Amino acid sequence: MESKIIMDSCVDFNDSAFSPAVEYQRIPFKIIIDGEEIVDQNLNTFLLINKMKMSKHKMTTACPSPKDFLDAMDPAKANYIVTISSKLSGCHNSAVMAKKMAEEEGITENVYIFDSLSAASGEDLVVMKINELIARGLSPQDLVPIVRDYIANMTTYFILNSLDNLAKNGRISPAVALIGKMLKIVPIMGSRDGEIELKEKVRGRKKAFARLVEVITTEVQDAGERIFAITHVHALEQAEKLKNAILDANLFKDVVIFEAGGLSSFYADNGGIVVSY
Repeated sequence: MESKIIMDSCVDFNDSAFSPAVEYQRIPFKIIIDGEEIVDQNLNTFLLINKMKMSKHKMTTACPSPKDFLDAMDPAKANYIVTISSKLSGCHNSAVMAKKMAEEEGITENVYIFDSLSAASGEDLVVMKINELIARGLSPQDLVPIVRDYIANMTTYFILNSLDNLAKNGRISPAVALIGKMLKIVPIMGSRDGEIELKEKVRGRKKAFARLVEVITTEVQDAGERIFAITHVHALEQAEKLKNAILDANLFKDVVIFEAGGLSSFYADNGGIVVSY
């Protein structure tokens, strides 16, 4: 049976990382800024970030509907759906509801849903893993448990260039964001089970990245065949430096860089970096 990978728009494409032999469909989120609904599809992220910066109000996102996922399913194929962490969005619930609708309406039973328990680079890695296993000819019955185990052992870190977006969305107080800006505090956020939490606060961006590499090299003793993924928001130079530092540590099979789309830019903000392995 042929395969199709369906994913939300927190997956950021890299043509060299995703096999052209597999069919993909990206289901867009909507980003809502000052009452304007922006569909996360081929977005100009420079304009998006400028809108975010200019807004004084809370900004939100709207996940794809169950019908969006249902319409994307191909009855003749094994449909693998990858979503952003269920702790961050209702997207996973939409996919689950779509699967139930497909089964009840007799459309297809070949639907397999993966909660990435991550975002951005983490979701990218899950798609790459599914790709790899499809290329090896694994059946859905063999592929699904391997991918679930892969997700359970995945780690994600975020380095944010600004706390402003977190303040606007009520994650931290505006006072904390202001103090962080004045003291040049760079937060290192992390996720292991799908929930984002503050891991460390470091003064200065250069020190923050040095600390991140230190944390990773301490945590990872032998990555084996694992790949290290980096998603950046208009920070390619920093992403390349981080890639070189990780390669120098000789821990991972490869390092892949992704440019952030709309939703990843919304979460990580301008200059943000998300890494997963």
